[in-house]
Amino acid sequence: MITKVLMPKLSEAMETGKVIQWLKHEGEAVKAGDVVAEIETDKANVELEAFGSGVLRKIAVGPGEQVPVGQLIGVIADPSDDISGVATAPVAPPPPPPATTPPPPSATAPGAVPSMETYRSAPATTRVVPMAAAAPAAAAASGRLKASPLAKKIASQSGLDLRLVRGSGPGGRIVRRDVEAALSAPPPVAAAPVRPAFAARTTSGAEFEDRALSPMRAAIAKRMPLSKAPVPHFYVTSDVSMDRAWQLREELNALEGQPKISVNDLVVKASALTLLAHPGVNASFQGQVIRVYHRAHIGIAVALPEGLITPVLRDCDAKPLSQIAVESRDLAERARGGKLRAQEMTGATFSISNLGMFDVDEFSAIINPPEGAILAVGSVVQTPVVDEGMVRIGRRMKLTLSCDHRVMDGAMGARFLQDMKRLLQEPLRLLVS
Repeated sequence: MITKVLMPKLSEAMETGKVIQWLKHEGEAVKAGDVVAEIETDKANVELEAFGSGVLRKIAVGPGEQVPVGQLIGVIADPSDDISGVATAPVAPPPPPPATTPPPPSATAPGAVPSMETYRSAPATTRVVPMAAAAPAAAAASGRLKASPLAKKIASQSGLDLRLVRGSGPGGRIVRRDVEAALSAPPPVAAAPVRPAFAARTTSGAEFEDRALSPMRAAIAKRMPLSKAPVPHFYVTSDVSMDRAWQLREELNALEGQPKISVNDLVVKASALTLLAHPGVNASFQGQVIRVYHRAHIGIAVALPEGLITPVLRDCDAKPLSQIAVESRDLAERARGGKLRAQEMTGATFSISNLGMFDVDEFSAIINPPEGAILAVGSVVQTPVVDEGMVRIGRRMKLTLSCDHRVMDGAMGARFLQDMKRLLQEPLRLLVS
């Protein structure tokens, strides 16, 4: 059986990917699930895992080469298979320059690169598993510097130049122990002292510095104007009483052996239930049609040092709070560690961005296309409130819904927030739903 290894498409904005290195050589046996190559995308480095078993018969794209998504980069087949027709297939044309207004997702031309859903259902493809976003690999005099993804991640977070590290792994590859040894070594005498945070301003030194965009930041810089400019945003804000929800959360978290529930878990559950009651909000603009989703897949925004990533928690309406708590925490931790799977990065029907942990009371989020809405969640704050003519201290939280006006109008967004507010103010309904 012949298995094509294709350059994967992990996001709507992704147009090209770069082969960092091949972890299998031509003629080497491959089993389904083996990692065959490491690829650099606009969001992270990913490992390509083979779906098929056989022998890596052909490497079509070498290390350091950047090619369009969907292009053949390798072939896995049995030794007796004739791969001449596959290995000599014409190269996909380079992607056209981006237009000012992105085409609707439904306007996919014949022969265009399929989505990740298509990749997952097709047998002749590979599966991708994102890793940590690596530091920009330094090119050595003899070629590309060899380092493991974990070593690159630790070096990136620590500001260590991998060109100064000697590798002890196979073929001189830099591994984790090499980076840790370099970080624990005493600094050279001539090293400049580290300026403490909030140090007094001095007039010496450079007035500014230009920092290169990371692949993720470059993707954000390219993608967000294509969302904010052509997508007609409007915003609806609601002030929610969180007294009962806060009390329920404390009671649940006091139970032994139960996962800890966060405010965001309550918001995720309430959003999912409300989306099913308001399918017009659980929708996206598809050019000539509005696609309405019947399942609530929630994208949860996670802040990383190099940018923002939105892993997807699926079927949130059908999951109990405890399961949402466990899965959302696991998604966030693996997102920060670069361990998400491909299917966990795509397919959201609605997104939530929560800045409450940063003491942000209220903000507006930018819609993540092709979704039709995103919910911005602020802090739960104690504030004076008027209750039946009396002033007391209450817990309040502001929710702001950003909506695509092509998909919904103000009244639809307002009704959604109204019903979600009722759920959060009567939180026991979140336990029985």
